[in-house]
Amino acid sequence: MKNLKIALAALALTTASFGALAAQEVNQAPADAQHIGTVSARSTDLSGLERKIALKAQEQGASAYRITSASGSTNLVYGTAELYN
Repeated sequence: MKNLKIALAALALTTASFGALAAQEVNQAPADAQHIGTVSARSTDLSGLERKIALKAQEQGASAYRITSASGSTNLVYGTAELYN
């Protein structure tokens, strides 16, 4: 039982720190931020596309991202985003 409590506490701390490092989606380029690149992704729906772009932004070390395009059909969407620090 003690091991389970320790594992759950570690999971909670890991999840909390992961959220603190996640890139934030913005509607316009932040005034004080530097453009650091672009990413693209594709998915079967818009929610999946947003998740994939957010993950790529985090992997690139961005503090913020702005989705600049999204297009596709009913079963495949693709999009691009600009990354900022």
